[in-house]
Amino acid sequence: MNLVIPILLAILLLIPASWNKIRERNHALDEAEAAYMSTDFEESVRRHLALISDQQITDPQVKFNLALSYQNNGQEEEALKTYSEISGSQQLQIASLGANQAGVLEGRESNYKEALAYFKTALLKNPDNEVARYNFELLSRWLEENEEEEKEQQDQEEEEKLEPSNYAKRMKAQADAFLDQFRFKEALETMQKALEIDETVRYYEGYMNNLNDINEIDNQ
Repeated sequence: MNLVIPILLAILLLIPASWNKIRERNHALDEAEAAYMSTDFEESVRRHLALISDQQITDPQVKFNLALSYQNNGQEEEALKTYSEISGSQQLQIASLGANQAGVLEGRESNYKEALAYFKTALLKNPDNEVARYNFELLSRWLEENEEEEKEQQDQEEEEKLEPSNYAKRMKAQADAFLDQFRFKEALETMQKALEIDETVRYYEGYMNNLNDINEIDNQ
């Protein structure tokens, strides 16, 4: 009987301590949520960091709220880092949300390929994430179209930079002489043979295309 009383006392001492810890934890969660809902994002960052450090809360949802607070507080680098961590979570829905937000931040910095990779991760984590699907498809199409435009522009710039050598100019003059005699085939062959040994003859590519068209018509 004497042993029972100390045991009961120990249980009674432990239970209030446990309750206090739960109450403090819930209060901290409420304060963090209240700071975010009131758009006091600086305070929200502090409160959510305290949840992680003081309350030892590692729930991905808390980290996601921290990342949102970072983002709205203008701390994009910290937000991206936190979203990236969340994207590896085993909680697939929250991981998908984190990956999508990381993609949005990368896209705003014109890191389009990195953004696309994050949107893809978001879809792999949760195929039902329609926002991530829209972002992925929109960015994919834009990158494809933009790459084609960039290639065309680069090709045009290369052509503009290309200057014909004296040899290329001499061959062009010979082709013109054949052209004056309506000897279209010889004019075209002159330019084609010249191109085989001198890349700068490509400066006259439009001229050669016209010769080719005329020669095809002449042979019909």
